[in-house]
Amino acid sequence: MDKCSKILKNNAPFIKTCIIIIFQLLLIVSFLKNTNYIWLLFVDAIMPNQFNLIRKNIEKQIVINDDEFKIFSSFLIEKKISKRDFLLKEGEVCNYTGFVNQGCFRTFTRDHEGNENVTRFAVDDYWIGDLYSYLTGDVSPYNIEATMDSTALLIHKNDMEKVYEQVPKFERFFRINVQRGYIALERRFSIDLSSDAKEKYENLLNKINDIELRVAQKHIASYLGITPESLSRIKRKYYKK
Repeated sequence: MDKCSKILKNNAPFIKTCIIIIFQLLLIVSFLKNTNYIWLLFVDAIMPNQFNLIRKNIEKQIVINDDEFKIFSSFLIEKKISKRDFLLKEGEVCNYTGFVNQGCFRTFTRDHEGNENVTRFAVDDYWIGDLYSYLTGDVSPYNIEATMDSTALLIHKNDMEKVYEQVPKFERFFRINVQRGYIALERRFSIDLSSDAKEKYENLLNKINDIELRVAQKHIASYLGITPESLSRIKRKYYKK
């Protein structure tokens, strides 16, 4: 025991120095860990998660925690679609529910003479697809085309069933979505029957105020059921106000 005490006493300065160095190393490691954490927070702030928008959309209707959202997002497929490329073509079965993460799409049909009839526009934070084809498995009469370079998040209906099994509250969310889609469709029919072209144009701008930056005038005219020339006259009067 005396021998150990003597060794410690004789080497006290060295031992003290070693303890200080170890302590300093621990502080450095701790700082680096915290710095890395801060850096990750910074990166997350300047480079938002690709699923942030869809999560906010979902949380408008239901409350979900991180684990529940991770289950849902694990089935999402990010698809980048160039301008004039298609998310869905007539004659195909719509097997996916889509969410517009960025960009714009137009849904349209073609008559027997090949004329296009635009029925819907979908921009950031909109859900998109052909619900009837999705639910029944029948081929779709619709085309869904990107009017600008866009990004959509897709989930296959088989994967959606897996989500329902693991997180049942998502079934309620998509039931609400179907109800809202039906209400929007009924409202669209009502507006078409009771409003003139000028009122329909103003209603479109109220819903998507930058639609003219995203979509060609001829497609807006088709949506309104008028010619591009008539739309030009309406716009002149509208912007004179």
